[in-house]
Amino acid sequence: RLRALNRLQVILQHLKMSKQTDSTAEVLLEKKGGAGIITLNRPKALNALNLSMIQQIYPQIKMWEQDPETFLIIIKGTGGKAFCAGGDIRAITEAGKVGDKLSQDFFRGEYRLNNAIGTCKKPYVALIDGITMGGGVGVSVHGHFRVATEKTVFAMPETAIGLFPDVGGGYFLPRLSGKVGYYLALTGCRLKGRDVLKVGIATHFVESDKLPALEKDLIALKSPSKEKIADLLNSYHMKCTVDQEKKFVLDEHMEKINSLFSANSMEEIVKKLKQDGSPFAMKQLETINKMSPTSLKLTLRQLREGASMSLQEVLRMEYRLSQACMKGHDFYEGVRAVLLDKDQSPKWKPAALEDVSDEFVDNCFKPLGDDDLKL
Repeated sequence: RLRALNRLQVILQHLKMSKQTDSTAEVLLEKKGGAGIITLNRPKALNALNLSMIQQIYPQIKMWEQDPETFLIIIKGTGGKAFCAGGDIRAITEAGKVGDKLSQDFFRGEYRLNNAIGTCKKPYVALIDGITMGGGVGVSVHGHFRVATEKTVFAMPETAIGLFPDVGGGYFLPRLSGKVGYYLALTGCRLKGRDVLKVGIATHFVESDKLPALEKDLIALKSPSKEKIADLLNSYHMKCTVDQEKKFVLDEHMEKINSLFSANSMEEIVKKLKQDGSPFAMKQLETINKMSPTSLKLTLRQLREGASMSLQEVLRMEYRLSQACMKGHDFYEGVRAVLLDKDQSPKWKPAALEDVSDEFVDNCFKPLGDDDLKL
């Protein structure tokens, strides 16, 4: 009887999935061969994640993880322009303004999903073709394999909208070589194509138009192990010659990045940049001066603390920070200036780094008691 019940569950599951694969759904969840495939399907919104997508993907990953017939999970985006350009910031902003629960539920759901990917027992392959920012980084970077292409654009631009590089940014950014993660987090610097591989965000690099063939080959693998998947990805990676000769875009600046961004406080980083005075340093100073001073201070501390935490501890810390930002001023002002009115001139409060007190920053990191994120 139990077997019949299990069979029934599998049939129901497949029926549910065939329903899910109608092309209008925001996320498509399908099983092909031994592979579970997640397709982010909001091309007009550059596949930005909303709460309903998160709520569909999370239980599906958990189910595939338990399913002996599922050997790997693949995630990709539609539309050719973006893998996933982030989270649905507008909806969160509207909700936060009126104190709606979405501003808690969204972050809670998103971080639980990031953790499910980071702890997933099945090999997880993210095809990060096109724009991959914020929430898109969160659903890819914690998985085993991240395949970039010449169209990949990576960034964590949150300090420009009064937020901080969340979705586990406090875990993976400080673990990149030297201080490059701090640099990316504070300046929102964009990396393209092969540079996403060179910085350590992607694990493989394949031409964009070879991805359908790669996906087919992944699906065709018979009961694949992580090693077999790695071998297949490596073989595609080795054959790819696009931009092979190109030097890493930050190569010549790495020494400066490592020394300038190793300071213990934002004020000190700014001082070092001014003292350095090189064109590179002045450009970074100009960028940092546009960012939310509150976000910069939260981000620096987030990364410094996250460097020695587990992913779970980082996500718990980031949930506290997300709720502090929802109660503050800069997030709403940043979204207004960058995404809504697009005048690109946010009025930050406080407007200067020295006016963001240590006491204020400490408060943002305080536990939320019963409201803390449970993983």
